[in-house]
Amino acid sequence: MRIAYLTAGAAGMYCGSCMHDNALARQLQKQGVECILQPIYTPIRTDEQDVSNGQVFFGGVNVYLSQKLPLLRFLPQGFRRWLDSPLLLRWATRGGGAASAKLLGQLTVSMLQGLDGRQGEEVKRLVHWLADDLQPTTVVLSNLLIGGAIPAIRAAMPNTSIVVTLQGDDIFLDYLQPPYRQQAINQMRLLVASIDRVIVHSQFYATKMAKLLRIPDEKLVVLPLAIDADPFLWEAPRGESSGMVLPAEQVHIGYLARLAPEKGLHHLIDAFIDIRSRESGKQARLHIAGWEGDQHRGYVADLKHRLSTAGATAHVQFHGSPDLDGKRNFLRQLDLLCVPTDYHDPKGLFVLEAWAAGVPVVQPDHGAFPEMIAASGGGWIVPPGNPQALAEQLHVLLADAATRKRYGEAGRQYVLSKATIAHQATQLLEAIAAIETAPKQGARSPVQSLE
Repeated sequence: MRIAYLTAGAAGMYCGSCMHDNALARQLQKQGVECILQPIYTPIRTDEQDVSNGQVFFGGVNVYLSQKLPLLRFLPQGFRRWLDSPLLLRWATRGGGAASAKLLGQLTVSMLQGLDGRQGEEVKRLVHWLADDLQPTTVVLSNLLIGGAIPAIRAAMPNTSIVVTLQGDDIFLDYLQPPYRQQAINQMRLLVASIDRVIVHSQFYATKMAKLLRIPDEKLVVLPLAIDADPFLWEAPRGESSGMVLPAEQVHIGYLARLAPEKGLHHLIDAFIDIRSRESGKQARLHIAGWEGDQHRGYVADLKHRLSTAGATAHVQFHGSPDLDGKRNFLRQLDLLCVPTDYHDPKGLFVLEAWAAGVPVVQPDHGAFPEMIAASGGGWIVPPGNPQALAEQLHVLLADAATRKRYGEAGRQYVLSKATIAHQATQLLEAIAAIETAPKQGARSPVQSLE
């Protein structure tokens, strides 16, 4: 078996999807599968060993210029390949800045149009590499937004299985303005016809995306989210292995995600200020870790001002964007983890990482979180977007170390038994093998119009 795993780079930031794809590809390799992890847009950034291929297809600079300057396709191939240089892409995307809303919409629709879009030459290059050089038995895509080349892949390699993972596509679509959002959805619906299986990580997301993209039930496969748990499996008491001395009476609440409004850090800040205003909450400490993009500097500055005004700054620590060792030590400090997202998160890798370290979670009652917590017993759910309810739940837990420990251990056991990356790799291989027994779709292109 030879798998070409196409994953979208995230412009220099640590990205949960990139890290998951990298861990899964590495595990497939460990299990004897020839798996090539191929970046799209930019090189990936991961906190573990990077097993991705050195080249980049649809390099972000190339894609941008192809959209803005259609005549770029007439320039020499050597110059266009230079635009896909990993060094250039890392430099160009180091700040993580966002494109304008209009350009983002145009780019998304054009990419989904495949050969008919302005990046059609790059589609041909990718398909030639797959069909002539790699010749995979299966192509896996980390999301459908990079799937514009799927019909061309299907036509060039009719016996190759095509599998797409959906893990946040709807969130990106919601950033697009009219008319581009609906145009992108229409294109994605057309692509479904050329896909053999669609992988999702929760029943919540299966239901949502099946309706949005009109995915037949027989193409959907639910594989629970998983991580490489080994780096987080500590046996030492809290704080010991990281060299910290943590007062026993203090309770440490953590946040581990991008510092962005949609991740809901402002709700946790408001809840923490509420807790600290109570005499019984004086032992609470808040630790915040995650990547901060240039576009969110003002958001974070406002939160820090809010903490300062409430006199809580001394009890809050910002840890930056940690690497793997930093993340492990960060989790070792915590008694609880909370990332109260506003959007309906289809994954929640930070939940699994916390559980692997024995840390229980408090999460909003939406997205994949209720399923995860019901399956594991590793935390609590609270009404979303409600700092008061969040504060009340956290306050109750401040004084109940035994309950926190019991729930944290339940989460840990769930990860070890059902959510390791090795377990997910085996499930993915089983899903791919099942395609072989299903009727082949043959080489075809989707209908180019919608009713």
